[in-house]
Amino acid sequence: MSGDQERGGGMGRSFGWLWAAYSVSALGTALALNAFPLIAILVLHAGPAQVSALAAAGLAVGAVVAVPLGPWVEFRRKRPVMMGMDLARFALLISIPVAYALDRLSFVQLLVVSVLVAAADITFTAASGACLKGLLPQQELLVANGRFEATTWTTTMVGPPLGGAAIGLFGPVVTIAADAVSYLLSAVGIRAMGDHKEPRPLRPDSGARLNSRDLLEGWRFILTHPVLRPLFLNAVLVNGLIMVGAPLLSVLMLGTLDFAPWQFSLAFAVPCVGGLIGSRLSRRLVARFGQRRVLVTAGTLRACWPLGLAFVGPGVPGLLLVMVVELGLITCIGVFNPVLATSRFEHTPPDRVARTLSAWSISSKLTIAALTALWGLLATLTSTRTALAAAGLLLLATPLLLGRRAPQPA
Repeated sequence: MSGDQERGGGMGRSFGWLWAAYSVSALGTALALNAFPLIAILVLHAGPAQVSALAAAGLAVGAVVAVPLGPWVEFRRKRPVMMGMDLARFALLISIPVAYALDRLSFVQLLVVSVLVAAADITFTAASGACLKGLLPQQELLVANGRFEATTWTTTMVGPPLGGAAIGLFGPVVTIAADAVSYLLSAVGIRAMGDHKEPRPLRPDSGARLNSRDLLEGWRFILTHPVLRPLFLNAVLVNGLIMVGAPLLSVLMLGTLDFAPWQFSLAFAVPCVGGLIGSRLSRRLVARFGQRRVLVTAGTLRACWPLGLAFVGPGVPGLLLVMVVELGLITCIGVFNPVLATSRFEHTPPDRVARTLSAWSISSKLTIAALTALWGLLATLTSTRTALAAAGLLLLATPLLLGRRAPQPA
């Protein structure tokens, strides 16, 4: 095996650099997890309403800003777009420690950076997905998606504890600076891929500007596709209902049940090993049982776990319950996500990948923002446990959205 192949784990030099770029930026993101609300609270003395607005705006407004960027990405070379989004995120994020050092940091700056970084995230995801599909043959996509999934869970497991330690030693903005540098390094890695093999995409009507049909093409394609539509509806709703539990569980564990912060972090860091296990199993399970059966089974199983979070109690038993529930959930997600990503690639023509991925990401972020706000209101009107139970019960119904149709790749 050549050195170029070794760097890509047998899939070539370009994939190796793409994987390295993803890994370093994923680690930076994990290090800076929850850094924005932490800075808002510790540095700007923001209240609950401002912190909630910061979290919601980054998702919702950033997703809306990204709507025209999917069609824009579709008809451009993907690697320059990816590098541009990395450099934009570096510039945006590094402005925060610079403003902090100059004693000029404001809540408005945090809000603007949060929105623009969210839009850049969606754009990068659309471009990188299209790049990956053009880079590898179809039979290697599941392996590649499994490696990305494993990397995500590895960095999620080690990043937040390291980030918390760094904040304790060096101050509240250090992880933001590290995240910014990670995007700069990611841009370097993508540049090292080279772009001589990437043709310039051509529009069917090359002289036309973006119009409403271009903006909605991603959603139109997904919602009219017999395989992607049920997967899309299931994935967006499940992700939203899982994510609404994060702030509710933090209130329950850190407030009502009086767990220490290190216990709370441990409860979510250790189960990430399930993501590594699941991502490694996904290819073997597909080879044995087929893609459709794995999607339906793993998609059903991942909906069964979160209801248990409504029954978390104090002390070691409560901590163990959270860890068991999260381990089961994350293992199922680790199996499901690479297979979903591969199926999505297989059913999407090359000239629609960026628009499809952009529409998918935008819908997911808007759903998470809306459901998080709605479940916060539900918890206020009822109780935290009631809201967690409601999300868990609704999740039990989501497997009904999964398609039963056998895949026929595009």
